[in-house]
Amino acid sequence: MADTESKAPSNFIQTIIEEDLKAGKNDGRVATRFPPEPNGYLHIGHAKSICLNFGLAQTYNGTCNLRFDDTNPTKEEVEYVDAIKEDVRWLGFDWQDREHYASDYFDQLYDLAVRLIKEGKAYVDSLSADEIRQYRGTLTEPGRNSPHRNRSVEENLDLFERMRNGEFEDGRHVLRAKIDMAHPNMLMRDPTLYRIRKAAHHRTGDRWCIYPMYDFTHCLSDAIECITHSICTLEFENNRALYDWVLDQLAMPCRPRQYEFARLNLTYTVLSKRKLIQLVQEGHVSGWDDPRMPTISGIRRRGYTPESIRTFCERIGVAKANSIVDVALLEHTIREDLNRRAPRMMAVLRPLKVTIKNYPEGRTEMLTAVNNPEDAAMGTRQVPFSRTLYIEREDFMEDPPKKYFRLAPGREVRLRYAYFITCTQVIKDPRSGDIVELRCTYDPATRGGDAPDGRKVKATLHWVSAEHAVPGQVRLYDRLFVKPDPDEREDGKTFIDFLNPDSLDVLDDCRLEPELAEAKPGAIFQFERLGYFCADSKLSSRDHLVFNRTVTLRDAWAKIAGNK
Repeated sequence: MADTESKAPSNFIQTIIEEDLKAGKNDGRVATRFPPEPNGYLHIGHAKSICLNFGLAQTYNGTCNLRFDDTNPTKEEVEYVDAIKEDVRWLGFDWQDREHYASDYFDQLYDLAVRLIKEGKAYVDSLSADEIRQYRGTLTEPGRNSPHRNRSVEENLDLFERMRNGEFEDGRHVLRAKIDMAHPNMLMRDPTLYRIRKAAHHRTGDRWCIYPMYDFTHCLSDAIECITHSICTLEFENNRALYDWVLDQLAMPCRPRQYEFARLNLTYTVLSKRKLIQLVQEGHVSGWDDPRMPTISGIRRRGYTPESIRTFCERIGVAKANSIVDVALLEHTIREDLNRRAPRMMAVLRPLKVTIKNYPEGRTEMLTAVNNPEDAAMGTRQVPFSRTLYIEREDFMEDPPKKYFRLAPGREVRLRYAYFITCTQVIKDPRSGDIVELRCTYDPATRGGDAPDGRKVKATLHWVSAEHAVPGQVRLYDRLFVKPDPDEREDGKTFIDFLNPDSLDVLDDCRLEPELAEAKPGAIFQFERLGYFCADSKLSSRDHLVFNRTVTLRDAWAKIAGNK
């Protein structure tokens, strides 16, 4: 056990574990597991569970298994298994040799189901799914016993074996636990343990045509693996009664206990796997790894770092009651992490040409730029400066309001790391009237700093040399939904009705600092004054640079927190 005496437990689960350790339970072991179903990609809510389960194992010198609860072959794919393993590794966790699958235990689970039948605790029911629902009763009315509930042990064993042998079609029979049709917890009203499903499994092929239900499989998998603390989210709180019933009836040598914590809910986000699948299948996003998606693969592609996700999960804590976390806290955490690690670069997203009339033609000089003011060890770089530049179109206004301090006719501004320039002429397209070029002058005495005569300017602009800039595409991602709670019903609308039509803005004519031509897919930078950007891991290459906006520079969370 780790030395935790000097540090108070940070959450109620740690308190439970430390009390168990003091009482000598589980022979002083702590064994957790992360048990995803391989029927979709993991999302940031799963990241909270991953950090909790693997983190507890690290804190108490225990183990954490990665177990795939693969009991539904019609929805599970190897693609999801591989993606889940990649996501867990990316977050910084290692299950070593403890990779398990519920399908590893299908033979044992079948034998344990047979035991329940022999002991009169399970029976084969021939009611249809609709009939089973009708017999179950309601929250205020008890259910009714199935007419097949009192089948003999011999008949149940025969039917269950024939189910396994493939004699019956899907839905013809199920195996149910014999508990209590009047139980106040409706889940305990003779729940289904096995169903017929004639579908090939991604690991066992066609060997099985009956598959155990999740609630039967999960607790027994925990027991087989000798898990000590089975930690899940609050929606499984009612399932705990069945979890305990199955383990108590079968008296497994190892006896895990289930504990529930509040799942992660984020504003402007949906985390329901069913809804995420709908977004993908209906084409509202480009795939599971679309950078607007809250999937781990999506946020990784957008430029989030594993360190920032772990910090975020630590900050939101582990609670017993559900709540909604403002996505601004996540954005703040990402921004905070990238501020320390991301090198600075200059990029112009909507270019406006600037010609410096008194700068020598054909001349190029190299100016020194700081890579990251937060980390002196990152050093400096050389940036080319020439007569023709690009600045952001929004950094110029021909007829500015009073509080507009950027470039305007007759106004002087500073170019980052370079010189003071003054706009002297505005060139427009004679047909459209659009501004196509600014002509300016520069003060050679202001290179890299302030004016020697002490005059001040109120704006510093970023820029790139037109001759040396490299072209690139920049994809401005924003929140996927316009409503803080997209799941909230409003006039019959669904979450799809609250999709943000401006969640992606693709800019194809950007101009980037030449050093960005060497950016490897996945590399993250701060584009000065614009935000944090990541070279797209799928689309970006040396010949076609594509950058995704990870997060803006504006710290919205600080304002929110200050108003609390």
